[in-house]
Amino acid sequence: MLKNYLSLAFKILKKQKVFSLINVFGLTVGITCCLMIFLFIRHETSYDNFHTNGKDIYRVVRQADLNGSGSVDDIAYLAGAYSIALRNEYPDMIKKAVRVMPENDLFTYNHIGYNERNVLVTDRDFFELFDFPLIRGDRQTVLNEPRSIVLTASSAKKYFGNEDPIGKTVQMNKDLLLKVTGIAKDPPSNSHLYFDMIVPIKNFMYYDSIQNFPSNSLFVYLQLNPNVKPEQLTSRFPQFMDKYMGKYFAESGFKLGLGLEPLKDIYFKPLQFDNVKHGNKKVIYIFMSIAVLILVIACMNFMNLATARATDRSKEVGLRKVLGALRTQLTLQFLLEAFFYASLSALLALGLLQLLMPAYTRLLGYALPSFWKDPALYAFLISIIIVIGFLAGAYPALLLSSFSPIQALKGKMNIGNQGAFFRKALVVFQFVISVLLIISITIISTQMSYVRNTDLGFNKERSMLVRIDNNDIGKTRVQFKNSVENDPAVISVSLMSGEPGGFHDMYMFEAEAKPGQKILINTEFADFEFVKALGIKMLAGRDLSASFPTDSAGSVLINHTAATFLGYNNPEQALGKWVRNIQGDGLQRRIVGVVEDFHFSSLKEKIGPMVISPRQDWRVAVIRLRPGNHLQTAINNIKNQYASAAPGYPFEYNFLDEQFNQLYKDDMKQDKILSIFSGIAILIACVGLFGLASYTAVKRTKEIGVRKVLGSSVQNIVVLLSKDLLKPVLLGTLIAVPIGYYAMNVWLQGFIYRIIPQWWMFAGAALAAILIALITVSFQAVKAALANPVKSIRTE
Repeated sequence: MLKNYLSLAFKILKKQKVFSLINVFGLTVGITCCLMIFLFIRHETSYDNFHTNGKDIYRVVRQADLNGSGSVDDIAYLAGAYSIALRNEYPDMIKKAVRVMPENDLFTYNHIGYNERNVLVTDRDFFELFDFPLIRGDRQTVLNEPRSIVLTASSAKKYFGNEDPIGKTVQMNKDLLLKVTGIAKDPPSNSHLYFDMIVPIKNFMYYDSIQNFPSNSLFVYLQLNPNVKPEQLTSRFPQFMDKYMGKYFAESGFKLGLGLEPLKDIYFKPLQFDNVKHGNKKVIYIFMSIAVLILVIACMNFMNLATARATDRSKEVGLRKVLGALRTQLTLQFLLEAFFYASLSALLALGLLQLLMPAYTRLLGYALPSFWKDPALYAFLISIIIVIGFLAGAYPALLLSSFSPIQALKGKMNIGNQGAFFRKALVVFQFVISVLLIISITIISTQMSYVRNTDLGFNKERSMLVRIDNNDIGKTRVQFKNSVENDPAVISVSLMSGEPGGFHDMYMFEAEAKPGQKILINTEFADFEFVKALGIKMLAGRDLSASFPTDSAGSVLINHTAATFLGYNNPEQALGKWVRNIQGDGLQRRIVGVVEDFHFSSLKEKIGPMVISPRQDWRVAVIRLRPGNHLQTAINNIKNQYASAAPGYPFEYNFLDEQFNQLYKDDMKQDKILSIFSGIAILIACVGLFGLASYTAVKRTKEIGVRKVLGSSVQNIVVLLSKDLLKPVLLGTLIAVPIGYYAMNVWLQGFIYRIIPQWWMFAGAALAAILIALITVSFQAVKAALANPVKSIRTE
């Protein structure tokens, strides 16, 4: 019997080629999109799940009220001393404690140097705690020797080519010789820790941030013993902090706590000053919703066309019933037809997925694991086939199997208003989704354009960034600055601790305006050209200047938000008042100027208070280039000056506008992916509408011929055929607009600085949907209206 049903389904597919093609096309594209989104979600939710002991691994975090709001913020970085102290204090609870310090350093082999930005300085049992596979070397001993190094396979290839790297020596920062003792596989893309090199932390024990508790520069990971719950350990942290940090708390007036963050939570929980890879659960939910919507639209197309063609199959149903077929048998037949279409479409979707994977991975920015060997993908695919089979086939099967055999054989079947209402309801729902997607694309794209082009309060055009944080240029950075300033293509140069869009320190201050209080404020250490180089406006007072000898040790600038934060009604009131960095040099400095607020961090964050101090803690040079000069010539000149200041270090640079845009790289990528999938959903909806229009034109062929003979114009016939199909489109549009307004306002809450949705965005989305539907329907309507009326009348 099953063979007969499948054979019949195949015959119907060949007989109804146009409608079958529309069904298969819609389902294939829909399933392909679902598979692509499934692979993305599976990758995002698989972060760090490959570690055998992952459920027992936690990252230690500091906890503090950073903004004085009373809420506790988790801070990822802390001092290396915590690792040893925790292990010594709680040996019954902690099995392993590993420090991981991200670094960027110069590595040289055969006089060729690279500035490596993915270096992890860590403890010897790093490879015992984390399951990063080794190609060469013993994971228990590979980092035993301080002067050892483990390279990834790609790094080994870069430095040694086809040579055997084991036993070879590379030089770190021109002074530390390290012997290659192991080769690790490149870390998988679903790891929050990424590295190209692993270096033992024993080489850097003299670092203040490793030895002293109040400092911070690394992560501490703990593996708890199997029967230990994290709450058992965290309950002892207050006592631990009092023992090791009590004196510091008493002197500074600042209080810190400790907490544990499960390894599985790190990827989806960005913390303060955390520079590891992170994801966004909201994006997963959005993509999951799109996958469901695309699949629902494809199923609706199938249902729509199946119910529209119900009368065409009435005689078949009547004859089968007369010959003894039961309703359950007919229902099963039509359900199996739906499963047949779904299975065929699923096979085609796998092939299409294979073709699209290279482009998809380029769009995502990373390579997804091979899906051919993933059992979860096939389980998901089978689930889709079952869902489509029942969702798309149930209603048509029940409808067709319910026909009266007598009426069916007479050809007088009329499924009535109920069937027409059902089809229109499906079209309404499809275009609710389509208009919602168009509104979403419009507002998201407008917001991202606003983010990229809004006035940030500083000049980001033609502003070149050069890192000055290596050992050589750290000693000659002032000379480097002076030589670059002499270039006629350069307007100004400023040395600073962090550029806009980059990292900024937070220090604890005392202020004349808030006696007795300890307050955390963003801090920028810069030379006297900071304001000039970035083009920041002064609101009150004066800029820092070498003309005032006391400025180096006795003056600061603050931004407008800092003046308000300190309680001054206007910027002028802040002038002459003092602030003191109690974690820095401890000097009482007078506020000599107030600058206009500028966005030193993402537009997703509110502009915070900032102190700009002339202390020499510089890590980056901002070089503002003169417009009208040949850019590459200016870059080459600066490169030559850098080579003189830091011989052996590769010259690396980028531009401030590029740096700032990197903050929204993920948002822009998601916007692009969302636009593509939304366009596909709209395409599938239009294909379904095209199928309905085609069927309507076929069923009304004789009526069209009669009307033409009686004098109806092409325009009248087009209107006649289009209006019934466009009514549900208009209704869907009206329903979608208020829903879209609410949903997009919720999404925009993620941005502190955001656009206000305008009426034209919704009107444009509605008009676009109506035009797309009109073009889709009109194509078939015009074709039917232009047909020869004689042939139309003779059509049965």
